[in-house]
Amino acid sequence: MIEGVIVTKLRQMVDERGKVMHMLRADSAAFRGFGEIYFSTVHPGAIKGWHIHKRMVLNYAVPHGCIKFVLYDDRLESATTGELQEIFLGPDNYCLVTVPPLVWNGFKGVGTETAIVANCASIPHDPDEIERKSPFDPSIPYDWTLQHR
Repeated sequence: MIEGVIVTKLRQMVDERGKVMHMLRADSAAFRGFGEIYFSTVHPGAIKGWHIHKRMVLNYAVPHGCIKFVLYDDRLESATTGELQEIFLGPDNYCLVTVPPLVWNGFKGVGTETAIVANCASIPHDPDEIERKSPFDPSIPYDWTLQHR
C-alpha cells in the first residue's frame, strides 16, 4: 500500500426498492475538508491518467461499473517511493480510496459498461495545482494492457 493512501470499505444497504451507497462523512478519519464533488465517466478500455495534485486530497468511489485504479508514488521522502498500487473499484468492491497530494493516479474502465467515478475533493478544482502525463509516459513504470495471470 502506498504511504498516505487510505482504502475504506463502504456500506451498501440493499432492499427490494434498490440501495443506498455511502461514500464519505465529515466524521470519517479520511475526511480532509470539502472543496467540491464531481462525477466522471470512463468507458470500457478507456484510460484517464496520469495526473497528480499538489494540494488536493482525492476521495474516489465507483458506484456503477468497474475501474482499475492505479497509483504511483514518486515522492522522494516517502517510505513507498517507486511503488505502484492497483485497486479494482466498483459495486463488487465498493470502497472509498483517499489519495493524498503528490501521488500520481489514473484509472481504466474495465468490464462491459461505462463506469461512474465520484470524487469528493478537499479543495475546489484549480488548474494551477494539477499536473498531467500521458498514460504511456515512460517515467511511470506501468503497463495498462490486460494482464493474463
